Amino acid sequence: MTFSAVRRAEAQRIAAERAAAEKAAAAAQAPPRPSFDSVGGAPVLIRRHPPATVRASQFFWILATFAGASAATYLFLIRKAHVPDITERVRAVDGSRAPETYASVAEILSWTVFGVIVGLLLVQIVAQVSYANRRPRTRWWMLGALLVVCALLPFARELVAFGDRGRPLAVLLIAQAGLLLLGLLFAVMPPALRWTAERHDVAARDSGPDPAAQV
Repeated sequence: MTFSAVRRAEAQRIAAERAAAEKAAAAAQAPPRPSFDSVGGAPVLIRRHPPATVRASQFFWILATFAGASAATYLFLIRKAHVPDITERVRAVDGSRAPETYASVAEILSWTVFGVIVGLLLVQIVAQVSYANRRPRTRWWMLGALLVVCALLPFARELVAFGDRGRPLAVLLIAQAGLLLLGLLFAVMPPALRWTAERHDVAARDSGPDPAAQV
C-alpha cells in the first residue's frame, strides 16, 4: 500500500468520525419527534347535561310562557263581558263621540292587547327552542319580550286590565314579566354563558380497537 493510499484512508476515517459526532450532537439537541400513536381516539360529539343555571333559566321561561298563555286565554274568555267596561272607560276620556265609536274602540283595544300577548308567546317559544339548541342572540329575544311586556302592562292596566274582571289579567302579566326577568338573570350567569358559547360538547373517544373493524 502506498503512502498516499494510507493518507486517503486516514482522511476518510476522520471525516466519518466527524460526521458521526455531528449527527449525534444534533440528535441530542433536537426535541423528540411526536409519536404517531395517540393515547386517545378521535374527538366525538357527546350530549352533556346543561348546567344548573341553564336549567333554571329554562324553567322560569317555561313558567313565563304558561303565564302568558293563561293571560291570553283569560282575556279571550272575559272579552265579551268586559267590553262594556272598556267602553265606559273610553267614554270617560271623551264623551262627544257616537256610541258606536266607543264600542269599536273598546273592541280594538281588547284585540290589540290579546294580539300582543299571543305574539309574545310565539317569540318566547321560538327563543326557548333556540336557547336549548345553543343558538346565538337568544337572550336578546327574551330581553325584547320582557321589555314589550313591561311596556304593555301600564297600557293594559289603564284601558283593559282594570276592575274585578281585569285584575287577574294584570296579575298574570306581572307574573310573566317577573318570570322572564328571573330566567334572564340565570341565563347571563357565567356557566350558562360558557354553555352557550361552546355550541357543541366534544370529548376524546376512548382508545382501543374499533368495533367496526372487528370481525
